[in-house]
Amino acid sequence: MPSRYDDELWALVPEDPGAAPEHLTSFVRGLERAQRALDLGCGDGRLTRELDAAETVAADVSDVALARAAGRVPAARLVPLDPDAPLPLEDGSFDLVLCAETVEHVRDVQLLLSEVRRVLRPGGRLAVTTPAHGRATALRAAIGGFERAFPPLSPHLRFLSRRSLADLLDGVGFDVVTMRRRRGTLLAVARR
Repeated sequence: MPSRYDDELWALVPEDPGAAPEHLTSFVRGLERAQRALDLGCGDGRLTRELDAAETVAADVSDVALARAAGRVPAARLVPLDPDAPLPLEDGSFDLVLCAETVEHVRDVQLLLSEVRRVLRPGGRLAVTTPAHGRATALRAAIGGFERAFPPLSPHLRFLSRRSLADLLDGVGFDVVTMRRRRGTLLAVARR
């Protein structure tokens, strides 16, 4: 069952919000070509269309987002997801999983990453982007208050630093290949 909450959030986003941020587009374009790629949490498909893959699957918990993705990546197979449920995809079926600006919104991130590991073939790659938090976030919270640093109505449930993202990926069996910070975003590639 799709997420009504996520549908409501996507309904607030303009149909054409413009191009995806350049640092995210550049990251996705820089990934090695894949035979089969999964964009997990594809949103409106702006980054899905940047994947270099022979076959692409775009998956999301929002029907609104998937409808928009269908217009941007008509060749992609669209898969609706149930929040907090196993992925309806076969074991070892992807060379690459992109999870861009998604993990910070997920309640059961251990389940999500375990499922990503399951659907990746051995040696497959996981590409993750998420807002970067660390000393600057702590300083903003100290100076401006906790509520200003972490607004109570934000859809973000997780606030990851370089170390916590590396620990998270390592904890579910991924080997981090690269991790860098650019424009307030962590950009990581890990192997199964």
